[in-house]
Amino acid sequence: MNTQANLNLMASMKLLGMRDAYKAICTLPADKQPDTHQCIATLLDAEMQLRSDRRTSLFLRLSKLKYQASIQDIRYDSDRNLDKNIIATLADGSFISRGHNILICGATGCGKSYIASALGYNACLLGYKTLYFNMNRLCEHIAMSKMDGSFLKWINYVQKAKLVIIDDFGIQPLSQQVKLALLQILEDRYGIGSTIVASQLPVDKWFDFLDEPTIADAILDRLTSNATKIMLKGKSLRNS
Repeated sequence: MNTQANLNLMASMKLLGMRDAYKAICTLPADKQPDTHQCIATLLDAEMQLRSDRRTSLFLRLSKLKYQASIQDIRYDSDRNLDKNIIATLADGSFISRGHNILICGATGCGKSYIASALGYNACLLGYKTLYFNMNRLCEHIAMSKMDGSFLKWINYVQKAKLVIIDDFGIQPLSQQVKLALLQILEDRYGIGSTIVASQLPVDKWFDFLDEPTIADAILDRLTSNATKIMLKGKSLRNS
């Protein structure tokens, strides 16, 4: 089989990373081309890298993160009450595989959404499917899926994400329907996926916000029993 036939076969099998690497190898002088074992390793590595890049691009597109934020760009100003060691510990993504939650609280503009987005962006790079919702959008998804009968399908879609980010929690009252749906989301994901919640309200105010003891107990038990709490302070970053 000649070179072009090999390239065509790789393309037909959708081995595009392998095809491009093979094409590059074939352009090298004969004495510069790798031996058989090294060539195979190079082709496989190229294919794996392409597939990894595609998966990352897909996860980033599906995540709908509020910011294309980077952990490296998080600010640790002295008045923020943000421990760099905590973020460094979270950066390896192991909290996701352990089903560990992150609760980020602080005043408007203090950077809650940015930190949540940075952790979500990093999760996508590490190969974890991630979904971002602000609370308004989450309520809309729940209401619409209830109306058109697709609620179970939507819940299953959310469950498959290894990391779910819920932003702006506590800004507006939640209906009974939303509280029950939120409980179901957390119940389905408990121990098998991680949830990041960002809120202006401190965690000790969430029980009163939910305003229904039985549901509040159940939701908070699943959120807080295995969670890292980040309590941000300081002035708004939006004007700095």
